[in-house]
Amino acid sequence: MTTTSANKPQNPFRPLLLDVAVPVGSYYLFREAFGMSTFAALAWSSVVPAGRTVWAVVKERKANGLAGLILVVNLVSLLLSFVSGDPRLMLAKDSAVSSTIGIGILASVVLGRPMMTAGLKPFLVKADAAKHAAWERLLGGGAAGSAAFLRAERVFSVVWGVVLLGECVVRMVGAYTVPVDTMVWLGSVVLVGAIGLGIVVGGALAAGPMERMLAAEVEAAEEAMKAQVAVAA
Repeated sequence: MTTTSANKPQNPFRPLLLDVAVPVGSYYLFREAFGMSTFAALAWSSVVPAGRTVWAVVKERKANGLAGLILVVNLVSLLLSFVSGDPRLMLAKDSAVSSTIGIGILASVVLGRPMMTAGLKPFLVKADAAKHAAWERLLGGGAAGSAAFLRAERVFSVVWGVVLLGECVVRMVGAYTVPVDTMVWLGSVVLVGAIGLGIVVGGALAAGPMERMLAAEVEAAEEAMKAQVAVAA
């Protein structure tokens, strides 16, 4: 039996590459390699997410959450690039990006399109056709475990939204209570700690259970296929 290209699942890492890696990578390329100003680098690196956002709305009649979020973050960063003066204000403005991402993620859950799903899927599906099909059934409500899977999907995004908002609050408070010289390096530590917390909590409450449900759905599909073959024989 020949599998046509139309039936092959798309590269699961494609959304992450186009919507996150390309704009972030191009920002550093424009700024470091080409010597552009921060403003110019942010502006040019916004072209791809802006195009992807417009394309999704016009051609696919749906919102591209990742591309839209990166675009909003770039716009916020562009506005913040005009902020200068007080060193504590300069430190505090860094937390605005985290709050923007956190609010965007939580809003996507409320709207019924959890944004972190696009980032989680590649690591659970691993370009496996059987897992891809199982993912679609579970996410589409066509499997026995769909309700629990969808609930875990929402929890994963909620965890990351809350963690990033919490990181924003901690850095904001630190900017005005901790010595500036200390906060310069402590801010990065807080960010790394928040990411680590998101990975651990999100994995325990959502990613881990989703991976197990995915494996169970694949196994159930294989058993159903074997039963059909046995009946046909």
